Amino acid sequence: MITVTICKNHDGDITEFETRGHAGYDDSGKDIVCAAVSMLVINTINSIEAFTDTDMEVESRSDEDDALISAKVTGHMSDKTAVLLKALELGLTQAAKGNPKYISITFKEV
Repeated sequence: MITVTICKNHDGDITEFETRGHAGYDDSGKDIVCAAVSMLVINTINSIEAFTDTDMEVESRSDEDDALISAKVTGHMSDKTAVLLKALELGLTQAAKGNPKYISITFKEV
């Protein structure tokens, strides 16, 4: 199962997120649920880097037993970054609703 943790500040802005694990929907290379989550997350990180001036700490690792992608805003968050992170939340939430056996989302206030 992929576990997603989305951290929001007291204003409701997403300040960091983490995805961990594998969906287990299908064999490696054929797992469309893992692919969908990976594309949403990687595209969001790449878009923030390409289109905003927001600094982020990003960590990733992937192996057969575990996978991790995490990002944390470390400085000023632009309005563009806030929208991109809200779009990520929307995409992940919709993916989890359609695949509740394979994706779990937890929200935390930081």
